[in-house]
Amino acid sequence: MEYHLKTPLSKEDVLKFEAGDIVYLTGMVYTARDEAHIHALDHARKGEKLPVDFENSVIYHCGPIVRKKGSKWEIIAAGPTTSARMNSLEPDFMKTFNPSGIIGKGGMSKDVAESMKENQCVYFAITGGVATLASGAITDVPDVLWYDELGMPEAIWYMDVEELGPLVVGIDAHGRSLYEEVKDITINNLNKIIDDI
Repeated sequence: MEYHLKTPLSKEDVLKFEAGDIVYLTGMVYTARDEAHIHALDHARKGEKLPVDFENSVIYHCGPIVRKKGSKWEIIAAGPTTSARMNSLEPDFMKTFNPSGIIGKGGMSKDVAESMKENQCVYFAITGGVATLASGAITDVPDVLWYDELGMPEAIWYMDVEELGPLVVGIDAHGRSLYEEVKDITINNLNKIIDDI
């Protein structure tokens, strides 16, 4: 199936996705790499309210290249970061902040897939090397959080996007992971080859 949806994503939206579906997103998307995850979780553990509400939001594992144009920010490249960097952080992040979607490349671990099922969240795969294509979907950069503390690639950038995609549902909210399926097929094929040698 192919979907064209607006963020924030409701849990109803998330639960109808199946691994392999194609999605295009319009609305607000937030970048967050490992340092932003750590920083946000530290604030939450101290009982401090974040200036951003991640409830039902979509998080993009991305360290964009950004420049100032007059008084406005402009993202000129927004390629995905390897999501495995966030494997140890994502379950706590999902449980604490309840996002509905995560965009990245390379997939995430089986533990994260289980957490996605528990927290009704979905993983969207975007092709690596599409930094300029992805930035073309960004219509505005209304704000940035923790730029001074974390620097350009690790800050949380607020991005208004229009038809960001195609995004492939790599891990759905029912626990199905295309990455685990490909891994199982590969191991089975390897074992067959070894048996035939």
